[in-house]
Amino acid sequence: MRTLKYLLQKEYRQIFRNKIILRMIIAMPMIQLIILPLAADYEIKNINIAVVDQDRSSFSRELVNRITAAGYFRLQQYTHSYEEAFPLLESDKADLILEIPSRFEKDLVREGKQSLLLAVNAINGTKAMVGANYLNRIIQDYNTDIKVEWKTPAMGAKMIEIESVNWFNPHMKYAFFMVPGILVLLVTMISAYMCSMNIVREKEIGTIEQINVTPVKKQYFILGKLIPFWTIGVVLFSVGLFVIGRFVYGIVPLGNILALYAYLALFLIAVLGFGLLISTYSNTQQQAMSLAFFFVMIFLLMSGLFTSIDSMPTWARWVAYSNPVSYFIEVVRMVVLKGSGFGELGQHFLVMAGFAVGFNGWAVWNYRKVS
Repeated sequence: MRTLKYLLQKEYRQIFRNKIILRMIIAMPMIQLIILPLAADYEIKNINIAVVDQDRSSFSRELVNRITAAGYFRLQQYTHSYEEAFPLLESDKADLILEIPSRFEKDLVREGKQSLLLAVNAINGTKAMVGANYLNRIIQDYNTDIKVEWKTPAMGAKMIEIESVNWFNPHMKYAFFMVPGILVLLVTMISAYMCSMNIVREKEIGTIEQINVTPVKKQYFILGKLIPFWTIGVVLFSVGLFVIGRFVYGIVPLGNILALYAYLALFLIAVLGFGLLISTYSNTQQQAMSLAFFFVMIFLLMSGLFTSIDSMPTWARWVAYSNPVSYFIEVVRMVVLKGSGFGELGQHFLVMAGFAVGFNGWAVWNYRKVS
């Protein structure tokens, strides 16, 4: 154990002596955690719309007023000609064109039905889809209100009212959804990058060859490399969740904190084992960074943070299920938002233990082979 103690002293001194590394480890993730959740908002606003009103009636004006008052749309043009509005769509100054035909009010009153044309700029698919859904919802609500207004008590028609309740995130705050996931990604990136590059740096400057010829056992050497970054990962996660999450975004974990930290400990062992594995296949820091970047991008995009895993193709779901980050993001959300504890996380613990044993066993085996 004395050997491990001296190795840990050496690693901590090496980390804290490098001011640039310190800033990368501590300051950069915290700044990113403050900025990114504010930008990563699924709610799309400021959708530019052009309205072609060929009716100019009280009904058409009321519909336009409802659209502009919803808060999602910016009226770029209000005209009577579709030809005048279409150049806005071509020049990306408008995302949607709503055409209200002539006789809109008369046909609606006499025949009880009317059609509208909605042209969507689909270059930005997400914005187009969400904008069209918002507009369809406003038009449907407008249509429902007209039907209710026209119905007489003698008709006896009963309207169905739907009241929805949002469990675990009552006000649908995207920060509550995004901050835990982004925090997991930052901890993963820092841990995997720093661990892999630290060991490869020993290779580049030749000190690892000196260590290999000393009586220091390989398990002590590996533990000496992993434990400092494990503690840094725990500190980063704690500051992110209990300082920035609590005081910037108002997030208060509802579940078992002990279960969350137990899972964090296991997750960091798995991720650091992955960083160690990368270092055994790399001879330079550039190689290690390139390999880590390749896999971290896969971890990030296939973690379920930005897109639902259930909506992915079958082959992509299997890749996502092979991603330890996706499990930890799910666990953090379960504990923070749902109030889960050890009882609900049993299967997740088993899966993460498998990742930890697999990555570290592979790394140790490969390290022994190449040394």
